[in-house]
Amino acid sequence: MGLTRRQLVAGLLALPLVGVGARAEARSVKVKDIDVGKRGVTLTLALGSAPFPFPGKRWKDDTVLVFVPHHHRVLRKDKRVDLVVHFHGHNSTARGAMESHELREQLADSKQNAILAIPQLPVDAGTGHPGKLTEKGGLLRMLTDIRKALQTKKVRRALGKASLHRRSRIGTLIISAHSGGYWAAAECLDHGGFEVSEVYLFDSLYGNLDEFYSWLMGSDDRKLIAYYSGGKVAKYCRHFMRKLDDAKFEYLHEKKEGEHSRADITLARAVFIATSASHRGVTHKYNELRDCLYASSLQRRLKSGWFDKKRGPRPLVPRK
Repeated sequence: MGLTRRQLVAGLLALPLVGVGARAEARSVKVKDIDVGKRGVTLTLALGSAPFPFPGKRWKDDTVLVFVPHHHRVLRKDKRVDLVVHFHGHNSTARGAMESHELREQLADSKQNAILAIPQLPVDAGTGHPGKLTEKGGLLRMLTDIRKALQTKKVRRALGKASLHRRSRIGTLIISAHSGGYWAAAECLDHGGFEVSEVYLFDSLYGNLDEFYSWLMGSDDRKLIAYYSGGKVAKYCRHFMRKLDDAKFEYLHEKKEGEHSRADITLARAVFIATSASHRGVTHKYNELRDCLYASSLQRRLKSGWFDKKRGPRPLVPRK
C-alpha cells in the first residue's frame, strides 16, 4: 500500500534541518524542571525556538511546557511520536491554561498515545502575537527543539517506559487553540514547515480565515473542528461554512451541542459546534479537548469505551 500525502509530507519535514542559513545554528535547549505527577510527567523547557523573546516585542518568557502521559509508548517501527500543540488565549499563561483548562488531564483521559506541548505566548496580555512562529519554519524549529529536550538523558530517565527513542521524530501533529491562540495556529499552518493533520479551535476563529480555509482544502487528510459560542467567532464560523458550501465541501454543523453522534464527529472532515459552554470553559466544561482527541486520527494504545456509544446523540459529560 502506498503512503498517503500526509505520510509523505510529514516524513520529509521531520528530517533534520540542513543548510538553512543562520537558523541552522545550534539553539538553546534547557530542561528547567521535571514534575512527575499521577497522570504523567510535566516538563518546563526553555527553548531558543520558543515564540519569545522576539525582536521588537517586550515579552521575554521562553517557556514551553510539555506533558508526557505515563501510558505513552513509542510503538511505530519508524520511532515517530505524535504531538498535540496547544496555544493559549489572551490575558493568560501557558501554565494557567494547562491547569485551569485541565489540558493534561484531558489528554490522559483520552488514552491517546500522544504528547502535549504548550508554548508561552505573550504573558497575561491582550494579544496573541506568535513571536518567532511568524517566521518561515518557526513551528518546525520549535518541534525539533522539543524533541531534542525529550531525548536528553535526564528526561528519558524521568519518563521511563514513556520515553522517546534516540531516533524518534515527530509523526502526526495536531494544533489546538483557545480564544486568541488562533493567530499562532494560523501562522503554523501557513508557513510553519511541518504538516499539521488536525486543528481544534475552541471559540477561537477570530480571524485568519484564508489561512485556515487554504489549509483545510489543501489535503484530504486534514480535519478541522471549530467550537463557537457567539459574537465574532459565530459570525466567522458561518462565513467559513458559506465558503465550504460554495466549494461543495461536506461538513457537519452542530447547532445544538451533542445532537450528532461520536461516529459523526469522528468521520467528518470539518465540524462546527455551537457550544453552550462559556468562552473560558469551552476547552474543558464537557471534556471538549478530550473528545476531539478521542475522535482524532491519533494512534491509541489503550482500550477505551468511548465508542461503545458511537451512534445516537453524543452525551455531554461535565468534567468532575
